[in-house]
Amino acid sequence: MTLKEKLYEKILEFRPRTEKLVKEHGDVVIDNVTIAQAIGGMRGVKSLVTDISYLDPEEGIRYRGYTLQEVFEKLPKPKGAQVPYVEGLFYLLLTGDMPNEEEVNDVVDEFSKRRIIPRYIYEVIDAFPCCSHPMTIFSTAILSMHRESFFTKKYTTGMSKKDHWDSMYEDSLNLLAKLPEIATYIYAKLYRDGNRIQSNPNLDFGGNFAFMMGKEKPYDDVARLHFIIHSDHESGNVSAHTGHLVASSLSDIYLSISAMVNGLAGPLHGLAAQGVLQWLQDLIERMGGEKVIPSEDEIKQFVW
Repeated sequence: MTLKEKLYEKILEFRPRTEKLVKEHGDVVIDNVTIAQAIGGMRGVKSLVTDISYLDPEEGIRYRGYTLQEVFEKLPKPKGAQVPYVEGLFYLLLTGDMPNEEEVNDVVDEFSKRRIIPRYIYEVIDAFPCCSHPMTIFSTAILSMHRESFFTKKYTTGMSKKDHWDSMYEDSLNLLAKLPEIATYIYAKLYRDGNRIQSNPNLDFGGNFAFMMGKEKPYDDVARLHFIIHSDHESGNVSAHTGHLVASSLSDIYLSISAMVNGLAGPLHGLAAQGVLQWLQDLIERMGGEKVIPSEDEIKQFVW
């Protein structure tokens, strides 16, 4: 059974549950909201439903009930790698089932077939001034691919509400498979004088991203690790919530993800990662440069 067939099976299983919740439990109160919560960005307010992940303040994130440690142990890994395929986690997030190696390889092949980016996307990226922030370019490139949307074309010509998932699935895979190429092309434009490294169709999602970034091993595992631990966040943070909100109007995946990226670009959300890197660079400089390895006690003292 392919990922798409498995997903459709799961969708059919879940539809009666959703209808039953609305009909039989629609008046159940989920949460109470205080003025402080409303003013403070809805922190801690339960206001949406997700079966994909749960974020515990003590334990951390769980994907489909699995802890991160369990995810790293159970998901198939590329040969010689310490971190699993990103494609395997994608399978888990969509279906709730832990995939075997054959099922993961099918998704790897599926992504590989969808990697090619339309020529006009390169032109959109090239048109940006050299001082543009990468997230601005990234969001615009994604938005520009709206013209590729199967969902929009099918919705315009008419389709059943129960068939929305099909074209949304196709758009999602098409976009996701192209993101490493888009991101690394932007990186090459801004930080490598436009010297782009062509995609390697024989590599997985994380491995190919590392390859196009021009980074040696074990950066491929670093990339896989990064994508896995950032893949879902209970749908309540700014970017994920924005994506759900925009998609609820039946905007296609390109419009929704572009909006999501705009939320992610803020300094109180994804841009904080840039602040962390700046902090680490400052740490290295204060400790005497890259060739000096401080002791654990020195690091503890610095953090304090």
